[in-house]
Amino acid sequence: MNTVVTITEPGNNDVLRVESRAVEKPAAGQLLIRQEAIGVNFIDIYHRKGIYPLPAYPAIPGVEGAGVVEDVGDGVEGWSAGDRVVYTGVVGSYAERRLIPAARALHLPDAISAKAAAASLLKAMTVHMLTTQTWPVGPGMTVLVPAAAGGLGSLIVRQAKRLGATVIATVGSPEKEAATRADGADHVIIGRDADIAAEVKRLTDGRGVDVAYDGVGGTMLARAIASVRPFGAVASIGQAGGSPPAVSVDALRPGKCLSAPSIVAYVAEPARYAEAARAAFAMIEAGISAHIAVERPLVEAASVLGELESGRLTGSALLIP
Repeated sequence: MNTVVTITEPGNNDVLRVESRAVEKPAAGQLLIRQEAIGVNFIDIYHRKGIYPLPAYPAIPGVEGAGVVEDVGDGVEGWSAGDRVVYTGVVGSYAERRLIPAARALHLPDAISAKAAAASLLKAMTVHMLTTQTWPVGPGMTVLVPAAAGGLGSLIVRQAKRLGATVIATVGSPEKEAATRADGADHVIIGRDADIAAEVKRLTDGRGVDVAYDGVGGTMLARAIASVRPFGAVASIGQAGGSPPAVSVDALRPGKCLSAPSIVAYVAEPARYAEAARAAFAMIEAGISAHIAVERPLVEAASVLGELESGRLTGSALLIP
């Protein structure tokens, strides 16, 4: 039998159920994977809440995992039982075993553990997209990273430093400052209610940052926009703090750019998925991988999502089947 976690309907953590189901055989073009580690991401919370609705309920949440191929469907080439595999962007990962399209499966390099891959792949792909496509980051630039102690924020800080940028980070509490400085942040602004724009202006001699990557939403988006220099950019990449208020055109003058890049849309095209995976593997092998703060059994998915949603985690979370 196969243990899975399902969402019965959109809602809070009480809509999650642990179920036992029969193991399915792979259809043509599919792989059956025995998962060793399952990544937990904010998109799982958006699916649970119905902010990003799933096609039908009950549904199995989760979009990434890593493990070993157990069975191969007809017509699949390049895969055999026993191969190490990782994937992202395929809903249904909260399960001991699952089926995925072979086209979304990636051969997991020997140098990368299943846990590191499951915790890091989607985040590393997102960082690659943000720092090369949304707004290319390089030497001499200054970057603002709100919620820098979180799973994604931590990777943005380290990759931006690797690319030569100066990083201004924000964290919600003094307890998270040390971890963010250890990641390489040049400056850390502490406190959920800090006057971030004023601090950024002070740290940049009134200029502002070149780009801000806001995964918090809520009131943070307006503060990020106010922190960006004229003709700089803000990437809105999440709503962990709630939906942001409407942004007026005047807030973007003179010439600030606001975008809402989607990693799911970015890697939907196969060539970009493969290219982003190569970049992500290179980051992980270089040590820019998720700090795993929590590893819990799959059956404890509800409590892990609760911790992630509360903002208490410093780093990333994994579910272990």
